[in-house]
Amino acid sequence: MTSLYNADGTAVPCTLIQAGPCVVTQVRTVEKDGYAAVQLSFGDKREKNTTKPLQGHFKKAGTTPKRKLVEFKEFEKAFSLGDTVTADLFTEGEFVDAIGTSKGKGFQGVVKRHGFSGVGGATHGQHNRARHPGSIGACSFPSRVFKGLRMGGRMGNDRVKVQNLRVVKVMLEQNLIAVSGSIPGAKNSFVILEK
Repeated sequence: MTSLYNADGTAVPCTLIQAGPCVVTQVRTVEKDGYAAVQLSFGDKREKNTTKPLQGHFKKAGTTPKRKLVEFKEFEKAFSLGDTVTADLFTEGEFVDAIGTSKGKGFQGVVKRHGFSGVGGATHGQHNRARHPGSIGACSFPSRVFKGLRMGGRMGNDRVKVQNLRVVKVMLEQNLIAVSGSIPGAKNSFVILEK
């Protein structure tokens, strides 16, 4: 993240996103596929690391192999195979949604994962129970633990959508856009932007 300054001098925390160049690798139509969509590709990839079917898919579009393929339905512009989409699609002041994969945090306990406060203090026979979940179910009835009970487990590495991020600045020369606030995922990870 970084920060940019408004005209009145206030600092706005921003995230820089490289929004192109994206190559149109497939155009889906209602007549052929049953729905209308545009498939965009981004990020260069070695040909030796690409499967033969995908190599043919990219060759048909007239481009080199790419790392990420995403379909967008109801695209505002009409594109043909091999066209390039750049950051000029975005304008300053509009709002976008960012979809990404959050950082994986591995196996976490209930205090970090769900915000539990732990079990009591250090008295009344408590020993090394400060960050434990406490009781998880009844005894003879229902004789089981209900599904969905908040317990320790894997945290993060989920698909997350952050809505209504304002586009603060568009830098067309570098294909960069600056959006206000933070977006899900680690540095250099892929993010899908929706208007």
